[in-house]
Amino acid sequence: MTHVRTWTVEINISEHEDERRTHADAILRGSRTVCGRGEARRRPSDREVPEIGDELASARALADLAYQLLDVAAGDIEQFTHKPVHLSS
Repeated sequence: MTHVRTWTVEINISEHEDERRTHADAILRGSRTVCGRGEARRRPSDREVPEIGDELASARALADLAYQLLDVAAGDIEQFTHKPVHLSS
């Protein structure tokens, strides 16, 4: 029998124009809530293209979320095996 689970990731993006940076939080809502964070900075000489900042900050937040989820999984495995676990991506 196949069991299907749905986990939802919400990405909240905030732009700080005065600081030329974009911040993103990627929030996973599944069996537990885990939040990854990412940031993008624009150099003074770069053109202002908000979509690029959104993409970079979101990608970095998702990458952070992935590594945090690996740590959570390693901790869960350690609870059952009582041995240190090191998971790689």
